[in-house]
Amino acid sequence: MRAVNAGRILIIDDDMMMRNSLVDLAEAAGWTAKALARATDAARWIAQFQPDVILSDLRMPEVSGLDLLRSLDSGPPLVLISAHGDIPMAVEAMSAGAYSFVEKPFDPKRLLLILSHAAEQHQMRQSNHRLKERLQQLSGLDRLLLGQTSEIIELRKTVAMLAQSATPVLIRGETGTGKDLIARALHDTSDRCDRPYVAVNAAQVSVTQLPIVAQAASGGTLFLDEICACPPDVQPALLRLIEAQEVLPPDAALPEKVDLRIVSATNEDTGKAVAEGRLRQDLLFRLEGFGLYIPPLRARLDDIPLLAQRFLQEFGASQGGGPPDLGKDDLAATMAYDWPGNVRELRNVIERFVFLSQMGEARVADAISGTVDYVTDRPGLREAVAAFERQMISRAIRDHGGRMDETAEALGIGRRTLNEKIVKLGLDKDALI
Repeated sequence: MRAVNAGRILIIDDDMMMRNSLVDLAEAAGWTAKALARATDAARWIAQFQPDVILSDLRMPEVSGLDLLRSLDSGPPLVLISAHGDIPMAVEAMSAGAYSFVEKPFDPKRLLLILSHAAEQHQMRQSNHRLKERLQQLSGLDRLLLGQTSEIIELRKTVAMLAQSATPVLIRGETGTGKDLIARALHDTSDRCDRPYVAVNAAQVSVTQLPIVAQAASGGTLFLDEICACPPDVQPALLRLIEAQEVLPPDAALPEKVDLRIVSATNEDTGKAVAEGRLRQDLLFRLEGFGLYIPPLRARLDDIPLLAQRFLQEFGASQGGGPPDLGKDDLAATMAYDWPGNVRELRNVIERFVFLSQMGEARVADAISGTVDYVTDRPGLREAVAAFERQMISRAIRDHGGRMDETAEALGIGRRTLNEKIVKLGLDKDALI
């Protein structure tokens, strides 16, 4: 069966029959191939063709495979083909940084497997490099509210708009989604940014404390987290604060004016809190001049690599040395996991991963299992990849309304392969539409 989009390969061999045979083998396996008879012009073709892997004969006139390796400061991995008598030279090439070498006569399946692994490694390195460049280009709200999914892009636009007003904002979202980050962004990007930002847990504030924190935040922003847990006796005073922008300090005869932007947050259902009598409905109306919702991390999987790279840089710098790279298996583990603790949990997992990497070889799967007490039978890589494929295929089927040709094209696989995966993964196509 022909593979789909295996990658780009640059083949260099002065033997025309061998060169053509290698091109046929690569293209039959789904590679996009470019062949050269000499390595003298390799640098130009590497820059122009941008291969994922280079397959070169070791002994060639003018520029040998070893010479080519030495001329490559960085770039795609190099796999060498060597005759039996050239093995010492091939071992030297491996020591100098070659990815692998294959002795003639070679097993085509083994060669394709080596090339595939080399290309995957290069593609992962390139992906990590692009993520690092993207992080370096971010500024302002892009850096505060990191993500590239449509939900986060719209959220950034809304925050930028709301930052220019004084209307109260109520932020909803699960634990760990970053509600406090949104509140801080509303303050930091507003004209109140040089004034106080005071954050308090509404569940723990008293009537006496409310005037104190309001006065401390005057001119700036008061952030009230867990607003649904605000004590009943505090809620009338809070309502007065919002409506009249004034507080009655202890032992004061007259109210004192304050100038506040009120931002609140909750991970609860506010309608249920009102129905149960825990939250006054008139207070909810005042708090929610505008409502914001932060989607859970499992609903924006495409943001995970960028967030993970951000945390890698953060913790890699704080613990000394460069941050470790996320391999294919690590990314598969992050995409397969449900992240009940959302971005906060991802941050904790990456911190643990960086720490484990300092001690030796580490896997994100181990970092995840170390932070979740209820994970007992941790899935292996095969299960993680299957979960990732199940999620990706399910989403593609929904996005394309069950039209399987369009779904297969969007996933970059053939229709037959898609059908096989649906059966293998136990997906119910009709239930997804």
